[in-house]
This record gives sequence, C-alpha cells and structure tokens, in this order.
Amino acid sequence: MAQQTQERLEALEIKAAYAEDLIDQLNLTIYRQQQQIDQLARQVAQLRQQVPDGGGAAVRSLRDELPPHY
Repeated sequence: MAQQTQERLEALEIKAAYAEDLIDQLNLTIYRQQQQIDQLARQVAQLRQQVPDGGGAAVRSLRDELPPHY
C-alpha cells in the first residue's frame, strides 16, 4: 500500500512540474505577444500622424485602377 501511494505521489509531482513549466511558457508567450501589441499600437499611432487630416479619402477614377497591361 505504501509503495502504491509513493508511486501516485511521484506521478502527481511529475504532472505538477510539467504544469508549472507549461504555465511559465504560456506566461512568456503572453508577455511577448503584449510587447508585439504595444509595438504595433505605436506604429499605428505613427501612421495616423502621417495621414493628412482629410483622412486620405481622395476621389479616384476607376481608370486609374486598371492593371498596367490594359
């Protein structure tokens, strides 16, 4: 009985160690993703500053949209 309890305890310790490692990896992934989100938000803000106040919605002719081979 004691041997079985010891084996179950060891199995639980192994599972806990794997779970801790997985949590650490997930936390690192979330941290990196948040860094990327922050960087992209800064880039969007910079791009918005570069766009003229009119929003850049100038009227364009459909003829301007034709591919060059026409």
